[in-house]
Amino acid sequence: IGELCEKLGHPERKLKFIHVAGTNGKGSFCSMTESVLRAAGYKTGLYTSPYIREFNERMQINGENISDSELVELTEYIKPIADSMEDKPTEFELITAVAFEYFARNNCDVVVLEAGLGGRLDSTNIIRNPILSVITGIALDHTAILGDTIPEIASEKAGIIKDGAPVLFGGDDDSAAEVIERTAKERGSEIYRVDYSLFKNLDATLDGTNFDYSFYTGFHINLLGLYQPKNAATVTEAVDVLRSLGMDIPESALKQGLESAVWHARFEKVCGDPLIIFDGAHNPQGISQAVASIKHYFAGEKVCLLTGVLRDKDYTEIASMLSEVAEVAFTLTPDSPRALTAEEYAEVLRSAGVNATPCESIEKAFFAAKEKAKELKRPLICLGSLYVYASLCPLFEK
Repeated sequence: IGELCEKLGHPERKLKFIHVAGTNGKGSFCSMTESVLRAAGYKTGLYTSPYIREFNERMQINGENISDSELVELTEYIKPIADSMEDKPTEFELITAVAFEYFARNNCDVVVLEAGLGGRLDSTNIIRNPILSVITGIALDHTAILGDTIPEIASEKAGIIKDGAPVLFGGDDDSAAEVIERTAKERGSEIYRVDYSLFKNLDATLDGTNFDYSFYTGFHINLLGLYQPKNAATVTEAVDVLRSLGMDIPESALKQGLESAVWHARFEKVCGDPLIIFDGAHNPQGISQAVASIKHYFAGEKVCLLTGVLRDKDYTEIASMLSEVAEVAFTLTPDSPRALTAEEYAEVLRSAGVNATPCESIEKAFFAAKEKAKELKRPLICLGSLYVYASLCPLFEK
């Protein structure tokens, strides 16, 4: 990525970044932050991964996906340069370079840049001087690559901290905080934390969440999930840091941006009859948060599940958590070479005490689960992998 960016004239050095890493919450934080900055009048870039419905979502300006024609033009410009390199860039490195070039050509005021995997060795980490580095939280995920302890993973995420650039940590794990604080001190970076005890008057329903945080009152977010107010609090703390650095972000823009933020596949209400919710939780921490949200919104009522999972996740622990809220489950095989098969996952769920039925296709699984939810008069919760969202979208309307 360094060589490729050099051959492109370093487009990333023409931009200002808010660089975001973390195990869960990155995408929601990025979406909310971009929305707030846009409401404040800034021309924003947003780079996220993976895409949910279409590839173009991965790079946006002012909330609009890159057009097919611009994507083709930039790819045709960069591909011969990449092909000429002895050490060929990976797919993610190419995509990152395309995004840098796109944002630079369009003179974005600020880019909210989500790291792909980890932080230290991620291709987004080629950037030199972020305005702010954000680590949303740390949990065990991608252990084969990032390490199998919280401190090891925190060390990889802390790799995005740059000399003298402030860092915000939104997590609540003390061992992770210790690593991040130590790294920040070594690099002369001021560190900020999110204090979740400052929440007041939290009221979360399926119509959205109202809350007060710190000295701010009257927040409303439409994003569902009990974890989203925490992401919004992290955004609020980030805004306070950005203000201290000279950015003009009125309180009205903060509230408007949080309320209008859209982020698909995170406890998203996709259908009303029966009630169908999709949540992209795919690791134990994400699943535990989804289970907590199910318990809150449905007050002890068991739900129907449509679920698939990747083989490299701790699916035994995930199944154990889901057994607390599942009346029945229908399993599918996600469209990924890393997928656990529907049959294998159904057996794991049965071992956890859930009546689980494997299905041979995503479509058959969805309609079987939907019919069962109607029969039992239960909500249908689809979760376990982001890789099935795009396949399910056309089915939600049927």
